[in-house]
Amino acid sequence: MGRNAPTIPCDPRDRQELERLARSRSGSKQMTERAQIVLGCLAGLRVQEVARACRTRPNTVIKWRQRFVRSGLAGLCDAPRPGAKPVYGEDFRNRVLALLEQPPPKGQASWDGPAVAAQLHGSVHAVWRILRQEGICLQRQRSWCVSTDKEFTAKAADIVGLYLNPPEKALVISVDEKPSIQALERKTGYVETDNGKIVRAYKSTYKRHGTLNLFAALKVATGEVKTAITTLKRREEFLQFMDQIVAESSDEQELHVILDNYCTHKKCDAWLARHPRVHFHFTPTSASWLNQVEIWFGILSRKALRGLSAQSTTELRQAIESFVEAYAKQAKPFKWRKREVKGSQLRNTIVNLRN
Repeated sequence: MGRNAPTIPCDPRDRQELERLARSRSGSKQMTERAQIVLGCLAGLRVQEVARACRTRPNTVIKWRQRFVRSGLAGLCDAPRPGAKPVYGEDFRNRVLALLEQPPPKGQASWDGPAVAAQLHGSVHAVWRILRQEGICLQRQRSWCVSTDKEFTAKAADIVGLYLNPPEKALVISVDEKPSIQALERKTGYVETDNGKIVRAYKSTYKRHGTLNLFAALKVATGEVKTAITTLKRREEFLQFMDQIVAESSDEQELHVILDNYCTHKKCDAWLARHPRVHFHFTPTSASWLNQVEIWFGILSRKALRGLSAQSTTELRQAIESFVEAYAKQAKPFKWRKREVKGSQLRNTIVNLRN
């Protein structure tokens, strides 16, 4: 008759964690088995009984029981194994990141995985592995725009102030135009890709049927949008659109109009003199994102223009007008919550990315 197994000390919290690991369906199979072994030992079962219940060898039960007695839950984890010395270690990583700071090889505008591997006489798979670990995407691109306007702070504060604290009994509107919207005719549909995914597709060839220009005025307080579609985009068309906006407003109401620095918006002193209750507020240079109507133009592009096939400018006009009519039923003001970008987030070198 075998002797009884010695009593194993176990904290209640450790027992609770062991029970969770033993029931886990998402954890590793090894940790589940080890937790079941220790729980069997804690229940006072003999080594042979635990081995049969867990379908393993008695030596395995003894090993994990001793590891748990010695180190607790941490003892159930695999011990570090030295293994073979890595071929591409920290030194190779540093060489890859340093190379990305250098000009690309002759004939290329930017680095890619094969070019880096060839320059360092290493494996392209090792290069790609390092780039993935560091979160570096050599082919993906993003643009940035930094305003150089010396009056940026004052102009930005003026516009944000209109959004957050508009003057009493005044109408704040964001105005801009989307020029040269093309009426493109091409077939669209759905195709199945090599990996079995179904995606929206369009034929590579198309026909052009002219362009239209869209003027839009967003009422900041309500989200309501007034539009005008024109064939030209001169100052005359802009002022005609503004005449329409003024005519639809109350005679006693001041209008504060937020505009970007497009040439058609400037040199309107004579028109402003005839409309003393209208005030133009210009965004800083290269900061048209301060104009909220740009958000609406983005929604228009995604929902009505992207993938549109129009056989004439008449069809294009109908598509735009249909979107404007549908949007009016659910219009609501946008929340002004531009995220603050700190200087430490503006990184233009690999060295900065690593710090």
